[in-house]
Amino acid sequence: MKLVRLRAPGGLDKLDLVEEDQPRPGPGEMLVRIRACALNMRDDFAVQGKVPLADGRVPLSDGAGEVIAIGDGVDTFKPGDSVVSVFYPWWLAGDMRSDTSRDIPGDSFDGFASEYVCMPAQAFAKAPAGYTHLEAATLTCTGVTAWRGLVTCGKVKPGDTVLILGTGSVSLFALQFAKAAGARVIATSSDEEKLEKLRRLGADSVINYKAVPEWGGRAKELTDGRGVDHVIEVGGPATLAQSITACRTGGHIALIGVLTGFAAEVSIPALFSNQIRISGISIGSKADQQEMIRAIEVNRLKPVIDSSFPLQDIAAAFRHYEAQRHFGKVCLEL
Repeated sequence: MKLVRLRAPGGLDKLDLVEEDQPRPGPGEMLVRIRACALNMRDDFAVQGKVPLADGRVPLSDGAGEVIAIGDGVDTFKPGDSVVSVFYPWWLAGDMRSDTSRDIPGDSFDGFASEYVCMPAQAFAKAPAGYTHLEAATLTCTGVTAWRGLVTCGKVKPGDTVLILGTGSVSLFALQFAKAAGARVIATSSDEEKLEKLRRLGADSVINYKAVPEWGGRAKELTDGRGVDHVIEVGGPATLAQSITACRTGGHIALIGVLTGFAAEVSIPALFSNQIRISGISIGSKADQQEMIRAIEVNRLKPVIDSSFPLQDIAAAFRHYEAQRHFGKVCLEL
């Protein structure tokens, strides 16, 4: 089988396409033929060497394909099933704990940039009915993150107003989930072409944050001064203050991203006086993922995919991702 291994300390020139023997499933494990993978920011950090990995690690946390063989004791899947990876294989449900978030594919153990993988059955969920492998591969990280931030923790309901920041994949999934829930969506971008794409995806109002630097106040104006119910906060330090401004009294901020850094000054009085709730979101559990998949099937949602590359062009895929001109997921097809 063909796979990619990353030589320490990382770099796009350290991604090696190699051939190795196909693994065999042991008790509780499955052999899965991976057909597609999706790229995420943490994968980019990993291949660049910003996250230290063991020498020779197989990268990528998001993969989808079909079950080829099962080991003894596996009764939840059968050969031929279409499956998608789970980001935290040991976080099955409930709140995250240190012991359930200890292992991540492509990080603490080999990931999905490989034609075949052999992993515990609990490292997978059944893919949505009617999804291609390419579509299913987009769900593991960004789809579940948007779902947990907006639905599991946010408790979005019909009539709510959701503010999404930018056009990253978490924001695009959040837009789709919000509309499926009967919510109104306000979306931001600095690119007029992308703002038009957001409208076509269902955004009710859009704001060019370069033209309107005080976009938090503008979002509040669009709700007749009440404020938004939810913010999908992916920016971090440079955007958090505006997100707080945009929120209604008792509103919810799903704190997800660090696109602008890792530390910020926050107005504590603005939070407690307005009873704003902030939830730190780190992907989600397998139960979150399965609930999301059920909602996707009922609402017939499809992910936004920008482009796909063959496995041997993984470095080119990351260069395209790093250029930040994409709209939707950047993927690999194996």
